[in-house]
Amino acid sequence: MPRSKYYTSDEVSAHNSADDLWVSFVGKVWDLTPLVREHRGDILLLPIIECAGKDISHWFDPKTKDILTHVDPVTSCVKYFTPRGRFLHVPPPRPRSDWDNDFGRPWWRDPRYEVGYLTAKSRWVRVVNTLTSQEQLLEVCSEEKLEEVQQRYVRYNAHASSYTWKHAGTPLLMDLTLVENGVPDEDPDMDRCRLDRDLFTPAICLYFNDDLTEL
Repeated sequence: MPRSKYYTSDEVSAHNSADDLWVSFVGKVWDLTPLVREHRGDILLLPIIECAGKDISHWFDPKTKDILTHVDPVTSCVKYFTPRGRFLHVPPPRPRSDWDNDFGRPWWRDPRYEVGYLTAKSRWVRVVNTLTSQEQLLEVCSEEKLEEVQQRYVRYNAHASSYTWKHAGTPLLMDLTLVENGVPDEDPDMDRCRLDRDLFTPAICLYFNDDLTEL
């Protein structure tokens, strides 16, 4: 099975319209564009569209992965808690004859919309091509293996796999993460010392192997 992809918050926030709508919640990233397209014009889509590109974990119970509930002060019944307004697949607060619950799984439990995981922490690295002296600043996910970081770099260099990747003169293993390769994330130390983390970004140096290939 292919490894699930991790995304940064900035990558999720780029999908912030009704025609291209992603959200994240409880550590996962969801592409709700097909859902919006299927139910276009439904007023119950409004709270979802308003949160396009954002994290909506506060809508959910982290243990059950279901919508938060509360006790209705009028009926004393347990109901979904939707302070932004009722949204698609959430039942109405009172019984209604026009409520059609024959939709299968609610969208927040439908794996068809899952596209990957939201990174617990993103970090910046400098990728330096020693052949051309070009340097690229990349925001990557801390959980990503180096081969996945390489995939992010391909947009800047289609021959990224033709290089040996090194840090501090040591070749890096592509099936390990940056930390596992000995490239620590020093952001917490910088924050603790009240230093600007942008002042120091670890560098990964690329050395050409003279065997030009493309990914």
